[in-house]
Amino acid sequence: MLLVLSCGEKKAPEEKLVRPVKFEEISNLGGDKSRVFSGTAKTEKIINLSFRSSGIITMLDMKLGQTVKKGQLLGRLDNVSARLNYESAIEQKNSSESQMNTAKLNLNRVRKLYEKGSSSLSDYEDAKNSYRTAVASFESAKRSVSIQQDQIQFGYLYAPEDGAIASVIAEIDENVSPGQQIGVLNAGTAIEIGLGLPESLINAVKKDMLVRVDFTAIPNEEFEAVVTEVAPALDVNTSTYPVTVQIKDSDERIKSGMASNVFFEFKEDALNENMLVVPASAVGENSEGRFVFLVEGDKEKAVVKKHTIEIGELTPQGFEVKAGLKKGQRVATAGLQTLLDGQEVRIN
Repeated sequence: MLLVLSCGEKKAPEEKLVRPVKFEEISNLGGDKSRVFSGTAKTEKIINLSFRSSGIITMLDMKLGQTVKKGQLLGRLDNVSARLNYESAIEQKNSSESQMNTAKLNLNRVRKLYEKGSSSLSDYEDAKNSYRTAVASFESAKRSVSIQQDQIQFGYLYAPEDGAIASVIAEIDENVSPGQQIGVLNAGTAIEIGLGLPESLINAVKKDMLVRVDFTAIPNEEFEAVVTEVAPALDVNTSTYPVTVQIKDSDERIKSGMASNVFFEFKEDALNENMLVVPASAVGENSEGRFVFLVEGDKEKAVVKKHTIEIGELTPQGFEVKAGLKKGQRVATAGLQTLLDGQEVRIN
């Protein structure tokens, strides 16, 4: 009897587990016209400090963050070579001056003899030529003294503007050459931010355009800024167009080198309204490139299909779609790592 009952039991069917997915429809770029780009703050005027002659640094009054005034002595070289050349030039000038005076006395003597008929015209002309040569040599020696005096001054480094020392590269007793950078002076008072914009937006950016800026180091605050420079040519290193914005109101908390975000607000006609956008959470990447999972079907029966796409710039609404998607298509927006191509899902 137990055997009969056991054989008569029916096995309950197993329930098929269908994964729920969230999705969004592909739509045109619209609504929020804000674009955000990263940049780095810097003072409007940055001066690389260097000596104009070579030598060993014997004095260096430069420290990080030090405030300096225009004309303040920052450094000095030993100037041994320049001083020797200056002394040599002085000796040459004195010698030339003595020769010039001797030539002048000789010219006066020959002139008197010529006027009395005791000297020939050729002797008189020779005396005049000798004097002219001596005068030219003396003038050249004076210019040489002036040049060598400047060379000595080139061994002194003075602050070219008011500002603050941003970096110090050299040390005392270091041998430097002309033009070798030994420090950096932040001489400007205004703060500028350099950033790069893509080709699709550069024509919508104009000089004097107002933007908003925030800094990672200054949370929960935004600053007004204005576009001051828009490059007419592409930067080949970044494949973007360089743009400079300037903070309107100075703030001591903003320092050179701080990371920032610059917010641009574009007008309706400034952007391409035919551009499609896909949510950033819907885009995955593998060795073949970027992809999404298209959701096909209805609530009763739906499947996801892996689909390769080409994307552009990141906007607040998601990635701009360059190729691979059409308006109205549905894409999964969560759990891309666990989805499989052709997998049956339940639309959530």
